[in-house]
Amino acid sequence: MTPLREKILNTASHLFQTQGINSTGVDTIVAEAGTTKMTLYKYFFSKEKLILEVLAKGQQDFQVWLDEKLAASSKKPSDKIQKLFDYIEEWINSPEFIGVGFIKASAEFPSEDNPIHQFSSQQSSEFRQFIGSLAKQAGVNDADGLALQLSLLFEGAVQAEQMKRGSGAIQYAKKAAKILIDGAPKTNI
Repeated sequence: MTPLREKILNTASHLFQTQGINSTGVDTIVAEAGTTKMTLYKYFFSKEKLILEVLAKGQQDFQVWLDEKLAASSKKPSDKIQKLFDYIEEWINSPEFIGVGFIKASAEFPSEDNPIHQFSSQQSSEFRQFIGSLAKQAGVNDADGLALQLSLLFEGAVQAEQMKRGSGAIQYAKKAAKILIDGAPKTNI
């Protein structure tokens, strides 16, 4: 990725997260990035393509960070699923936290036939599948059911913290997650 393309992507990401996707025009993005519309469209072809790339990069960056945290924490799958909400709490409490792109994007593009909404829905589903794979590895019988419950806690806590930092939602979500994980029937691994 060229430095200018990366700068446009990072600038758009910051503006979309802090000002909203629909409220951020291409003129604002290029002015903040110190470039031209022609250059933006050379790299991204359309605002929609830029939005999709911003969402993909944001989710990928978060997933890489979370994977590294979980890998460093333990080799035991049961420990990893228990640690999941510890790391989510760490991320939400970090000064860099400005929300989750797919949650914000799905709210700004509510029509299910919109490509941005569809991509946001796909990202939510992929994160739920990630949680499900952790649950399966930990021997949870209904890994998909637990994954759905935990992803609801995750998305709800993120939404609450986006609306009001320090709301305490993540601490309660973490407690609820522990109850669900501990209470989930497991096979002996």
